Amino acid sequence: MRKSKNIFIILGITLLIVILAISSYFFIKQVLENRNLDKQYEDIQDIVTTNTEDKNEDIIEIIDLNELYKINSDLVGWIKIDGTRIDYPVMQNEDYYLRRNIYKNYSYYGTPYLARYCDIKNSDNLVIYGHHINNNNAMFGELENYKKKSFYNNHKYIKFYTLEKELTVEHVYEVIVIFKTVVYSDNSFKYYSFNNAKNSQDFNDYVSMCKQLQLYETGKTANYGDKLITLSTCEYSRKNGRIVVVAKEV
Repeated sequence: MRKSKNIFIILGITLLIVILAISSYFFIKQVLENRNLDKQYEDIQDIVTTNTEDKNEDIIEIIDLNELYKINSDLVGWIKIDGTRIDYPVMQNEDYYLRRNIYKNYSYYGTPYLARYCDIKNSDNLVIYGHHINNNNAMFGELENYKKKSFYNNHKYIKFYTLEKELTVEHVYEVIVIFKTVVYSDNSFKYYSFNNAKNSQDFNDYVSMCKQLQLYETGKTANYGDKLITLSTCEYSRKNGRIVVVAKEV
């Protein structure tokens, strides 16, 4: 009887060791993969970014998208929020970049991409999707931090760079609303469908619905004629949740 009990104990310990070994393997594998992907995007950032000094010896960051566009003409812009990890190229080709990098190779991170129905030059609202990478806040993971108003207070502006006749142009957007919602539901707010306002009422209705869902008041709004940018990523407090940050060009 005791011998049988000891066998069960040994088998249990062995099983536990195997489970821990498998878990450790996948954890280490994920950490190494994340480091590799981070390095890939650091290299991409080096392609577009040059630091120089102004007359006051302050460091000025200059972004030039020409070389990156030569690598992949699906590039439509570059998104950056100072003081966060959000500093990435933005692509456009349906959902192609959901799990691909700018070299069109498989990537767990994917690459932020512009919604297929948006026109980079003419849309009233540019909707950009990015993955929410939980363990290291890569891609659009830091949008989660906008749930706290203190984070919003220190990160009110979004920079979006576009290439216009070989000239990289900086557009600055001020965040006006942060909200949570769900997708794939008949009753959900289809914020991603709004890209061009039919008239002032259509625009105002969109902004009003965003405000109804807002996590807190920013004291900012948008008016008909303003250009908007909308950043969207997964939000895990409920099934098919999304956190959305909307900003207007200033």
